[in-house]
Amino acid sequence: MKKIKLVKAKEADKSFLLHLRKLTMVEHLEKAGIYLSDEEHLSRIDFHYDSAYVILKSKEMAGLLKCIETEKTIEILQIQVLPKYQGQGIAKSLIKDLVIKAEASHKKLTLKVLKDNLARHLYERNGFKIIGEDEYEFHMKLSF
Repeated sequence: MKKIKLVKAKEADKSFLLHLRKLTMVEHLEKAGIYLSDEEHLSRIDFHYDSAYVILKSKEMAGLLKCIETEKTIEILQIQVLPKYQGQGIAKSLIKDLVIKAEASHKKLTLKVLKDNLARHLYERNGFKIIGEDEYEFHMKLSF
């Protein structure tokens, strides 16, 4: 796999992130009965935007990683990878790095995933277990 790099998201990246979100999330959201306008997608993009990083692969925008870190927890809010880059180990590599960081800092690593999103299997293969759920999402935590 060619090297990936994380770059802090800038205001100018929002049009890419809206395109990315619609490509990677609309199918899963609609399966769950959630239909969002562009404004609602942008609101989700803006949520914790200071914690958003654009994933670059060979200097091309390939996706988004957004996570927030507290004293006791690292929560993955979003990992989205453009379809043309999916299956190349990008998300797996990012998860692996976050696992190492969480273990080293003795923090819990958590996330939520839409129930119909196949990414759940990626998380499970990397040690996450379902610890709860709501109407739309499974709540997962890494088991060390």
